[in-house]
Amino acid sequence: EEQLVESGGGLVQPGGSLRLSCVVSGFTFNLYTMNWVRQAPGKGLEWVSSINSAGSDTSYKSSVKGRFTISRDNAKNTLYLQMNNLKPEDTAVYYCSKPPDSPKGQGTQVTVSS
Repeated sequence: EEQLVESGGGLVQPGGSLRLSCVVSGFTFNLYTMNWVRQAPGKGLEWVSSINSAGSDTSYKSSVKGRFTISRDNAKNTLYLQMNNLKPEDTAVYYCSKPPDSPKGQGTQVTVSS
């Protein structure tokens, strides 16, 4: 059974930073591109960032480019999202996913507020 467990969210002031982690099991992590997606209150799922299987190619939603960094440690079956200079509009539940699957984990809540 595929499992993806997100962690690292929390309440942070605007301009602050958080590092999200996603530990996966049940599939061969190092073979797959991985995504971070998010869901803000009252809105649908929104793609945030992707990284290829080797970690050599990344892409970002324009509104987070330059502030967020996606990375992975294939030896640890773990995906990361470093989020800097957070803004209130980044408030959402963040999920990792293996495209084209929908998120399977419980997500981690990120709240940016003063």
